[in-house]
Amino acid sequence: MEKNNNLVVCKSGGGMVRHLENAVRVGLPLLIESLGEELDPVLEPVLTNTMVVKGGETMMKIGEKMIPYDERFKLYMTTKLPNPHYMPDICIKVTLINFGITSRGLEEQLLADVVKQERPDLSAKRGNTA
Repeated sequence: MEKNNNLVVCKSGGGMVRHLENAVRVGLPLLIESLGEELDPVLEPVLTNTMVVKGGETMMKIGEKMIPYDERFKLYMTTKLPNPHYMPDICIKVTLINFGITSRGLEEQLLADVVKQERPDLSAKRGNTA
């Protein structure tokens, strides 16, 4: 999906922070692979979309550095854990997609996410009738 947008792929740990800083600065999509059940605290401002306007420029604090934020930046994260249990404070900040389900179930899950994003009124209506 992000192949044509120069997707940056890295593993959790080591050089992840450097890749994150560069992706945020340049506006590239970033895929962080092999996450565990606990996320690196450096991801917190990205997950909460915490930005500061400084001198007319939108900035994001990553670690101890203030990084210029490019709106084209996107973050994707994957785990190899078969049944991860993330803390509620993580779950409310991300969209979890379980690819271990049937293709029909995945299609319904993705469709529900798109409807929720694009037409919250229909999503709410569906939630009231379900």
